[in-house]
Amino acid sequence: MRELTYAQAGVEAVAEEMRVDPRIFYMSTDPIMPLVKEFGDKRVRATPIAEAALTGISIGAAGSGYRPIMDWRQVTFSFVAMDQIVNQAAKIHYMFGGQRTFPILYRANVGGGTRLAAQHCQCPYSMFMNLSGLKMFLPSTPYDLKGLLKTAIRDNNPVISFESNRLLTTKGPVPEEDYTIPLGVADIKRKGTDVTIVAIAWLVHEALAAAEELAKSGISVEVIDPRTLVPLDVETIRASVRKTGRLVVADEAGPTAGFSAEVAAVATEDPETFARMKSPVRRVCALNVPIPYSPPLEDHVFPDRKRIMAGIRDVLEGARSVRGG
Repeated sequence: MRELTYAQAGVEAVAEEMRVDPRIFYMSTDPIMPLVKEFGDKRVRATPIAEAALTGISIGAAGSGYRPIMDWRQVTFSFVAMDQIVNQAAKIHYMFGGQRTFPILYRANVGGGTRLAAQHCQCPYSMFMNLSGLKMFLPSTPYDLKGLLKTAIRDNNPVISFESNRLLTTKGPVPEEDYTIPLGVADIKRKGTDVTIVAIAWLVHEALAAAEELAKSGISVEVIDPRTLVPLDVETIRASVRKTGRLVVADEAGPTAGFSAEVAAVATEDPETFARMKSPVRRVCALNVPIPYSPPLEDHVFPDRKRIMAGIRDVLEGARSVRGG
């Protein structure tokens, strides 16, 4: 099977959908040139730096029968459009009494690894998870990105595609034939019996590396990639934790009121899952600080495979402590 980069898979997903549906058009302050070359500047708009206006345009266009894709580029730039996102895109289908659909795809890059300092290395997806009316995902591979993007473009609701800065140049197998991945379905990247790790984006790869290293010591780690943040595949997570009895959550965002807290909550609030847990949940997250520009300091702030392995050992020690060992 051929291999594409994460970024190439995203471009291919958009191009394939634009070829079959003339209602789709693309807006970005930094347009993707292969799309401009194929579809022209009427359907791929190079826009002013005015994200609030562009996000509003996408809502109006969707309500008028089009299927816009609005690329914020870095998630930082979505913050100037929060009124349109929070008060309009997330709520407008409900406020119209379901009389109109609003099929919009928003794209945004998140996370570190690019040495772009405090503003452009953020992972604020939990801010959007708190809203009702938005779907969102954060894939870890080119295969997952393409399949989820195609599903999102065909969805009749506003969807946000968060895409990892660190993964843009990574390669992976992507089929040439058409395929989609449903929203709300997690992927078990590695099966195991001792500890469950729920990780997203770049940290899926770090979790897999940690699991491979710990396997040498006889520790069996199950790695789950939720892929979709909203709706979250709660049952896959709970089923894994019931099997292993231990949960580590790895997230490039900070821990406070974040995705990692949501995963911990859905695992522990279910009586059957909680009854089978052998140790407290361990979260491996970024430090709650602005992201430094200094590369060594940035690396210190974000979690990695070493901190994931330490988290796994913590839950294993916690299990022994609970048993009095």
